[in-house]
Amino acid sequence: MRVRGRRTSWSKQAAQIAAVLLAGEIFGLRMPAQNSTAPAPSPVNPPWAYPVTPAGFQPPPDDGIPKRLTGSNAAFTLTQLRDVYTAHDWYPGDHPLMPDVVARGRKPDVLACAMCHLPNGQGRPENASLAGLPAAYIVQQMADFQAGRRKCSEPGMLPQNLMMTVGRNATVNEAKAAAVYFARLKYKPWIRVVETDSVPKTEVITGSMLAPVAGAGTEPIGQRIIETAEDLPRTELRDPRSGFVAYVPAGSIKKGGVLVNTGGGRTVQCTNCHGDDLKGLMDIPGLAGRSPSYVVRQLLDMQNGARAGAEVLPMKEVVARLTLDDIIAIAAYTASLTP
Repeated sequence: MRVRGRRTSWSKQAAQIAAVLLAGEIFGLRMPAQNSTAPAPSPVNPPWAYPVTPAGFQPPPDDGIPKRLTGSNAAFTLTQLRDVYTAHDWYPGDHPLMPDVVARGRKPDVLACAMCHLPNGQGRPENASLAGLPAAYIVQQMADFQAGRRKCSEPGMLPQNLMMTVGRNATVNEAKAAAVYFARLKYKPWIRVVETDSVPKTEVITGSMLAPVAGAGTEPIGQRIIETAEDLPRTELRDPRSGFVAYVPAGSIKKGGVLVNTGGGRTVQCTNCHGDDLKGLMDIPGLAGRSPSYVVRQLLDMQNGARAGAEVLPMKEVVARLTLDDIIAIAAYTASLTP
């Protein structure tokens, strides 16, 4: 996997900067090799789990041609698709009416929630799938972002920096409205998990997403999870009906099942709190079928203290003795389950 990028400091102007950067995410632009001396991602953060957005992005000019998806009556030009204060709603009949903060955000400090998490809440590997999570849990996460209790281990990862910016600026009422909306949605099967010894060679495209390098062949998977789009052109247009494939090491699902269901002598059973089917229990979030890349990041962030807060305290002991191999196995197993 090739990763090119730089660390970026963020302020209240992050939303405006993101409008340019996220335009490249939509169209999956690959960046040419840079001669920049910008620092590489931190070596303690697995780059496949914490992809850093390439530096130096320049968006292409708008050709003025509306883009379309099969089965949708909508059409968006490049300029429209670059508007991070608008949820690009290809299939409005697939979900309830979105509240303003989800559909349009609030300029200049709050991006449209559904721009990143999608109108159906299914999300992408670089951010959270919110559909079906408890509303109280989502509200608490927003409060943790605002209080600085929830951060990312990799300072250069764009989506997490954007979320911290949104969390600092969203009002309590906006957070509640978004939480109630996403909690009403049903999380659907979204990620196909494949055990394998080799994976396509990938690179980071703008937006912190892994994508296969055309014509580059394969490479050993090693100690990694490689999660990428099933249909990249559709994903780049933010098609909410096109999901992802996660390649995981051979044997990791079985190993993860042991850790999740018994603790394996290294941790406690995940089913104790997340439910026997891992679909959540009361205000505790479900894990079944969720992005393994995202799960890996959260467990590592909890382990190293980047993610704190009252609801994380019980998890500190759970993750304390887990190795990276353990975390990969847990994420592979939970992602393989039917949500």
